[in-house]
Amino acid sequence: MGSQNAARAVVFSPLDDGTGRAQLVTQRLTDGIISGMLKDGERLPSESDLAKRLGVAVTTAREALDIMRDQGLLRTRRGREGGSFVTYDRETAAKLLDDRLRSSSRIELRDLCLVTSALAGTAAEEAADRASDEDIETLTVLAANADISTAGGARRAAARFGLEIAAISQSPRLVREEIRLQAESGPILWLCLTEEKYRILNRDARGRVLEAIRRVDPAQARESTVQPIRAAFEWLIEQRVRES
Repeated sequence: MGSQNAARAVVFSPLDDGTGRAQLVTQRLTDGIISGMLKDGERLPSESDLAKRLGVAVTTAREALDIMRDQGLLRTRRGREGGSFVTYDRETAAKLLDDRLRSSSRIELRDLCLVTSALAGTAAEEAADRASDEDIETLTVLAANADISTAGGARRAAARFGLEIAAISQSPRLVREEIRLQAESGPILWLCLTEEKYRILNRDARGRVLEAIRRVDPAQARESTVQPIRAAFEWLIEQRVRES
């Protein structure tokens, strides 16, 4: 399964929280749309199929879809080819992310940073020990072809590089967790990439990670991976203070 297909599978995987609240379903699907894993015009599973995949009641799935329609993230078509279709709008997505940032506490943001740093840092350490010449060539191509001219391009570059590092670690669980975190937390974590200096910082950090892997230096690979995550956390805190 390719990384994009695996990421989409995580969007529709069972929710960890057993309460099955509609807001949890809404957040999962919204993150999938904002992160680009669910594309504009894409048809979602039916209410019953969605409920089964996420492990919630059909009424919960229906309520979540209604919320997303009200937010302008979905539209409904009737008939044989009908269903719920993604309607991605940058302004709507940006507003939702701003609202989410304002509603997140410092503790929640710090926890996001800690979990992401622990996961990505461990994957980088393992990759430095296990990378083959072919793996290094793949990372080199990814780094060279990264488009950081826009926030969206920079997010995709960070996501692809992170997934490749996790794959090189040869830990299926690390790969699954990396994909899950990207789907659930990537949109808010990398809000800083709207600013050019953070896009450059991330690009340069990937270069240092790649060099550390070439030198078989696990400690430096971890540190270079974690550094832009810390910077992203600090940006989130500063932005939250500015908007409060």
